[in-house]
Amino acid sequence: MAGHSKWANIKHRKGAQDAKRAKVFTRVVREIAVAAKEGGGDPDSNPRLRTAILAARSVNLPKDKIERAIKKGTGGLDGANYESVVYEGYGPAGVAIYLELLTDNRNRTAGEIRNLFSKHGGELGAPNSVAWMFDRKGLILVPEAATEEDSLMEVAIEAGADDIQNVDQHFEITTTPEAFAAVRDALEKGGIEMASAEVVMIPQNTVIVEGKKAETVMRMLEVLDDHDDVQRLSANCEIRGLEE
Repeated sequence: MAGHSKWANIKHRKGAQDAKRAKVFTRVVREIAVAAKEGGGDPDSNPRLRTAILAARSVNLPKDKIERAIKKGTGGLDGANYESVVYEGYGPAGVAIYLELLTDNRNRTAGEIRNLFSKHGGELGAPNSVAWMFDRKGLILVPEAATEEDSLMEVAIEAGADDIQNVDQHFEITTTPEAFAAVRDALEKGGIEMASAEVVMIPQNTVIVEGKKAETVMRMLEVLDDHDDVQRLSANCEIRGLEE
């Protein structure tokens, strides 16, 4: 849990710095389009689409681009067809890495991801080679300054959250995948700001990585996370000794 929390918050801070970059918009647009394609264009009846729209708003994607992405997904506009793929493997220091991607060219993406693993001292694994080390859970980050902990707990727990922890100036709320939408919607209805909200793979146990190895691992994770096709990255590491 702590390892995932660390990486999740590093990603959030890094994402805030990169918010103007086109690739950030590309990711959320793809997620909206795929969510609309699979579950329809009405966010009230499509939980995945509601989550994608929330993510788009968090990076200030304009409303017209959100609407255009929904139309692409439902067939109202021409656009590339994306499919979901998963890659798993190991990085330096034996860190397990689980990647969820959306791609319009599976062969191209496979080659690029394999090359990134190899180039940074990792090794791409077979399906389920590391998935068994993770649990799929809803993860919602709420800025510490956005609400009082007691008020947040009352809303989140009543809506079905499993746990709330204070981590790196954020309240971290975890849920089952089934309860995720209800908790997220309850927070939104209560006017509680969310830094991020998604269903992710959280490691059951973590590997502590320090010093030079920590730098190497972080470099690999950042490079993978920067790949245009990568939507979510999970790693079972707890990074220590790096300046943030």
